[in-house]
Amino acid sequence: MNEPRHLFDKVWDAHAVGTLANGQTQLLIGTHLIHEVTSPQAFGMLDDLGLSVRMPHRTFATVDHIVPTDQRHEPFDDPLADAMIKALRANCLLHGITYFDLGSGRQGIVHMVGPEQGITQPGTTIACGDSHTSTHGAFGAVAFGIGTSQVRDVLASQTIAMTKPKVRRIEVNGELGPGVYAKDVILHIIRTLGVNGGIGYAYEYAGDVFDRMTMEERMTVCNMSIEGGARCGYVNPDDTTFAYLEGRPYAPKGPAWDEAVARWRATASDPGCAYDDVVVIDAADIAPTVTWGINPGQAVFIDERVPHPDEVPAGERASVAEALAHMQLQGGQAIAGTPVNVAFLGSCTNARLSDFREVAAVLRGRKVASGVRAIAVPGSTLVKEACEREGIDRVLIDAGFEWRAAGCSMCLAMNPDKLRGDELCASSSNRNFKGRQGSATGRTVLMSPVMVAAAAVTGAVADARAVFGAREA
Repeated sequence: MNEPRHLFDKVWDAHAVGTLANGQTQLLIGTHLIHEVTSPQAFGMLDDLGLSVRMPHRTFATVDHIVPTDQRHEPFDDPLADAMIKALRANCLLHGITYFDLGSGRQGIVHMVGPEQGITQPGTTIACGDSHTSTHGAFGAVAFGIGTSQVRDVLASQTIAMTKPKVRRIEVNGELGPGVYAKDVILHIIRTLGVNGGIGYAYEYAGDVFDRMTMEERMTVCNMSIEGGARCGYVNPDDTTFAYLEGRPYAPKGPAWDEAVARWRATASDPGCAYDDVVVIDAADIAPTVTWGINPGQAVFIDERVPHPDEVPAGERASVAEALAHMQLQGGQAIAGTPVNVAFLGSCTNARLSDFREVAAVLRGRKVASGVRAIAVPGSTLVKEACEREGIDRVLIDAGFEWRAAGCSMCLAMNPDKLRGDELCASSSNRNFKGRQGSATGRTVLMSPVMVAAAAVTGAVADARAVFGAREA
């Protein structure tokens, strides 16, 4: 009888082309996703070397990072954005790459488009020149971000040189409390294990809570694996996965579908397999969570106080003091009640239809507080259209949110959506680094979309359970 194996080993071994002299694995990349920011230089390197794209049928492109969300008329006001999009369009045409352009009806954040189209599938390797490629692990894929030179390598050879990470199983068992969402789960995991805790690891998310999660919730968790230092994160594929994929444009059809499901099901981790580490978390211990500092691990429950430098280990005091100074907070103060200037609903972490449905349910009949700039940016054109069919856009607009076109927007501010000065933003995105949202002095507090809605209507970081009443996530 074969020794039980986890999904990561199965997928890695199935895609291993060989072992290089330095001990790294030459790994076949089953699906390569590209966008306008990290691909132009990579295509330029191919041109310099006289190379073509090795497997264009495995490469899919869209525009998301630098594209404006308020107006889509070309040429764009930003000449760099205009040049990058034109370069991607030309390269896709030249090399025969499938491209979800602005007018395609399928454009959006790359980590939204892959799942929507059924391109993201279990048991494969996925790479993209974007750190949040870990999102696709929600489908039982081994998915990771790569740099521009590696984008070149994948375009040219469909392979990449990688060192195999260890695997940590993170189990979350029990029942989440009312008002606790997938975003709270991953923020709690990162807070518990640290932003460097996952270095050298792939994370396998398991347990009752993940078994019950929808695919959109699983994507939220896997998306932020990289924020905990992990190379990637995944959830074993199951009936929830297959139900999501069935009927999507690039999913197998007919008899091929049944064959694919059987293959995907066998990819899941075997009972009794060994892991390099196992962490078990009680779901009842997780409350609505918000960040207070300048990395996603600097987080507290909404009813807790931010730490004082004297209360943390000596090695963390300098970073805590730096974060408090940047965030204009005092050690020991409550995070609830901190005034906000901007509320941002968007990003590849939390800009899906289910996120906007939850927000619309609590916002109906309410207004954004005076002085708060509120922006809602769907993660894809398909999400935007679905929200508009359901009237969600009208609820948000009536409440005082700006309703935008699909893109990365204020998550990373490589476009016109930026913080101004030292504005504080209640954000559903994934990073709260200094300067992340477009201003060196801007401040970001990460939280779930419903918590962003609570901050928007109260004008301060607030407990959504108290503002809207406790809702089951």
